[in-house]
Amino acid sequence: MSRLRGPVATVLKVLGLAAFAFWLIGPLVNLALWSVAERWYTPHKLPVTYGTRYWEVVFRPTGDAMASLATSVGIALLTVLVALAVSVPAGYALARLRLPFRTAIMIAFLLPQAFPSVAIYINVARIFYSIGLAGTVPGVVLVHAAHGLVYSVWIATAAFAAVDRDLELAARNIGAGPLRTFLTVTLPLAAPGVVASAIFVFLESLDEFTGTFFVGVPQVTTLPLLLYNASMGGNYQIASITALILLVPSVLFMLVIERFLKADVLSKVGQ
Repeated sequence: MSRLRGPVATVLKVLGLAAFAFWLIGPLVNLALWSVAERWYTPHKLPVTYGTRYWEVVFRPTGDAMASLATSVGIALLTVLVALAVSVPAGYALARLRLPFRTAIMIAFLLPQAFPSVAIYINVARIFYSIGLAGTVPGVVLVHAAHGLVYSVWIATAAFAAVDRDLELAARNIGAGPLRTFLTVTLPLAAPGVVASAIFVFLESLDEFTGTFFVGVPQVTTLPLLLYNASMGGNYQIASITALILLVPSVLFMLVIERFLKADVLSKVGQ
């Protein structure tokens, strides 16, 4: 009986890993199959006809996909600029200064994530309609930035908190002013964390659907909106190809984040 325990345990581990791999990779395999399936219908378990016709449709210069991708990237870049303009000074102040109600301020940046997004965006859309921001790129950028500040402020605060204060004091002792110390010592040392926060904001904006739907439609069409319209219309090939396109920057940037976010920065998050 004891001789069987080793093989049985090994088989169970292999089956467990296989189940986890299927759960993790299965949806991606399904997307890949749909992206090259020209004909696929029941009762067939696999596509009847394979081809790249729908890839040509997506990448056609006159198609909507590339225009939507350009819009998504442009909005994401503007969102990063807005988020960094707020998070860099806010992160420095929260990490270095003795601010009253510091904890309440940190929690305030979490509020956009604390309530159901649909209810929030309906009210935001109503306000934006009244001030002329609905259906505009600036309106969409502001909505995306409100969500992105959750990542950028908290990570930027942790990045500045991880900078050794003695290095700043050394720069001040040799005659550097506060601004020069910040630009030449503090900011360069905190740059990896700030870059990581910018990547998080970029990815959040690139994948954002709900806020764009309520605030931007129909004038502003991003790639997630195109994916939604394609899937609701039964164009599963177009939807799958669009999802794969959105997946590429997410994977690449997550690898960059893993390199930039060090243990000393992560240990400061939330402190």
